Amino acid sequence: MAPRKGKGRQAVRNHSGGFPAWGWAVVGILVGVVLMAVLMRKSLLPMAPSGPQANPQATAQRGSDAGIEPAASAPKKPQYDFYSVLSEKEVRIPDAEIRAQARAEQQSAAAQQAPARPAPAPAPPPANAPAAVSENITAAPATPTSPPASGGGYLLQVGAFPNAGDADSLKARLALQGFVANVQAVNVAGQTFHRVRLGPFRSATDLEAARQRLAGAGIRAIALKEGR
Repeated sequence: MAPRKGKGRQAVRNHSGGFPAWGWAVVGILVGVVLMAVLMRKSLLPMAPSGPQANPQATAQRGSDAGIEPAASAPKKPQYDFYSVLSEKEVRIPDAEIRAQARAEQQSAAAQQAPARPAPAPAPPPANAPAAVSENITAAPATPTSPPASGGGYLLQVGAFPNAGDADSLKARLALQGFVANVQAVNVAGQTFHRVRLGPFRSATDLEAARQRLAGAGIRAIALKEGR
């Protein structure tokens, strides 16, 4: 029986000399704190994107995708200056040329209206001079001068409109200013325009006077040669 008691006492001593229970509790707390710190650190880190990211600097090439073609630009329509729409045979006369022609006409009319200067009286012959024999001298008939060939009259175009109502409105406005206008329909480049014109004027002087009156009323006009 003695040997059994010795073994029991030795087991009690080994059990009492082991790691205490409170030590295991401290170790468990430390492990829990470490795990919590690791989890908190992971939660603070930004999550990496899982899918592919678009490159903002990359630019797609037009028409590079299969089946996609760049849209064709629409054809540009011809632009018209509506008040001066002319046919192919009509040519505008520059304003400077009209003014120069009007000045020339005025100077020519002034020269024709100026009275002819009387011829100076002949000096009396000296007292001792022999008497002159008088002869009947017949003056030669004057050569008839032909009148200048007229180059036709002039026209003033004050507007051209696709809508006939706009042309009629301008015609009525001109009538209030004392002008008698006419409206003509003409086809230019496949489009119909209604032109408003004044005239004909038989001289550049009359044409320039009418153009100045229109300009004073705020109406633009261009000069044309009649018959073109």
